[in-house]
Amino acid sequence: MSYAQRLVLHAPRWNSPALDDFVEACIRDGVVLVCVAGDGCERVEDVIDELVVGDGGDDRRFINTTSHPNESVAEVIAFAKAWTLDVDLALDVQEVRLPEH
Repeated sequence: MSYAQRLVLHAPRWNSPALDDFVEACIRDGVVLVCVAGDGCERVEDVIDELVVGDGGDDRRFINTTSHPNESVAEVIAFAKAWTLDVDLALDVQEVRLPEH
């Protein structure tokens, strides 16, 4: 499965092992923006940022991330749709829920 360029991620547990695979798939698929919504979204965003940066040795690894505490999913989707920088506007925003392990 390929991801769209703009994603709204329903926050999994911040220590979910699925986050590692998710971040690598996002980098592979050219994701430009990951907006994290739901309980714990700020911590999940921090973990995603850490996974993207890694050891800092590859400056090509970059994804814009945002967290949206106390916002509805509809508000977060609207934010993601408004993000136009480096995005193919013909592609829609994709909602993502990671499997719980």
